[in-house]
Amino acid sequence: MPKILTYNINGIRAALKKGLDKWIASTHADIICLQEIKAKQDQFDEKAFNKYGYDCFIHSALKPGYSGVAILSRIKPKYVEIGCNIEKIDIEGRVIRADYNQYSVLSVYFPSGSNPLRQSYKMEFLDLFFDYIINLKKTIPNLIISGDYNICHQAIDIHNPVANKNSSGFLPEERDWISKFISNGFIDSFRHLNKNPHHYSWWSYRAKARDKNLGWRIDYNMLTESLLPKLRRSGILSHAKHSDHCPVFVEIAD
Repeated sequence: MPKILTYNINGIRAALKKGLDKWIASTHADIICLQEIKAKQDQFDEKAFNKYGYDCFIHSALKPGYSGVAILSRIKPKYVEIGCNIEKIDIEGRVIRADYNQYSVLSVYFPSGSNPLRQSYKMEFLDLFFDYIINLKKTIPNLIISGDYNICHQAIDIHNPVANKNSSGFLPEERDWISKFISNGFIDSFRHLNKNPHHYSWWSYRAKARDKNLGWRIDYNMLTESLLPKLRRSGILSHAKHSDHCPVFVEIAD
């Protein structure tokens, strides 16, 4: 039963200093999707993960110390696609895909709307990525799209929905995009199995937000509906503290 885990680590070098490699080995996850690695290929210590049986596949941003995604895998992929052949996305190192016999796994880092210019880029990314995935699904029907989506979908996914209604990451147009994405044949694996509130995957470093559990659920393992019969477990591992995010996992039957 493959276990797939997604984790925005907010810098691979900083996370390794906090014991990320040993922690990942302890999870016995088969496929790890990392976001915001903030490192070029030669700055990513692959040996730290190779010793635990993981092969590393990396897609760095053109800009040093920024963005970047990776897939660590103990299952040998048939093929790995670096990027998504959309230049505006690929120069920022936001998408990597590994193809396996029964499914393909993507590690994706959606942009954050930290200012009006970046919010505009984020909305453009959403349109481009949607079209890319809908096309990909025609040739690869079983997809697991894991990563930091930088969007909370519903009020249950954010600690203070009223105060944040005008915040990037919870804007109506962003939330509508997640709804559109799901309605086009995808499952939010965590929310499908867990309807309870107060489950988050990111907390601000300010005002002891994590200690108070004042968080946002912005990290997902989305599955195509074709994989729903194989969905077994999904969970948020909030005890892992290598980053301002925490890991989210999904288990699917062989």
